[in-house]
Amino acid sequence: MDKSIIIAPVGDNMDALFIGLREFPTEKVILLTPPERNKDAEKAMQDLDRFKIPTKIIEIKGNIWEEMFRKIAEIREIENGKNILVNTATGDRMTTCAATSAAFVNGIKAFSVDNGMAMLLPVLKFSYYKMLTEKKMSILKMINKPDCCMSLEELSKKTKMSLPLISYHINGNLKSDGLKEMGLVETTEKKGRIEIKLSTLGRLLIKGYVS
Repeated sequence: MDKSIIIAPVGDNMDALFIGLREFPTEKVILLTPPERNKDAEKAMQDLDRFKIPTKIIEIKGNIWEEMFRKIAEIREIENGKNILVNTATGDRMTTCAATSAAFVNGIKAFSVDNGMAMLLPVLKFSYYKMLTEKKMSILKMINKPDCCMSLEELSKKTKMSLPLISYHINGNLKSDGLKEMGLVETTEKKGRIEIKLSTLGRLLIKGYVS
């Protein structure tokens, strides 16, 4: 079996890191750590050094979701062609969710740990960019602009698409998922109008952190 690069968020369950190493031959470990977990990351690095496993610590600051997606996307590009695995079991609740989602939408294999056993999670074999039509992408880019959009009517005018067509791309139908169903936009009703904004996943996709 080829050796893997293991990405692991640093959190409450660092013992799961070593269970993963037992199951998957490892080339190196990349620890993604919030600033308050730096000591835990350094301890894990010292423990890994006993097994002669190279380790890199990358600090994630600010928005955990955005930074987790960005770092994992960057690692995927840097380590292109190599086998990458994300150990989702090592983090706390927030970093575990963010790392799992980042692995899924980028088509990277991930595993969790339960009862001392590592379990591979299913890989989602799709690309958001392949699922998005040119019109849907143009809608997302318009919504991402600072002065958009207080309503579907406003979005319709700015994109020069009819209101029914905008509603179709946002809400979808029985045959085709809309941007809302894809988790890329969120809508709220205010004063009888539908306000629309990008979801966290939508913002990450526009920034290129989602494949």
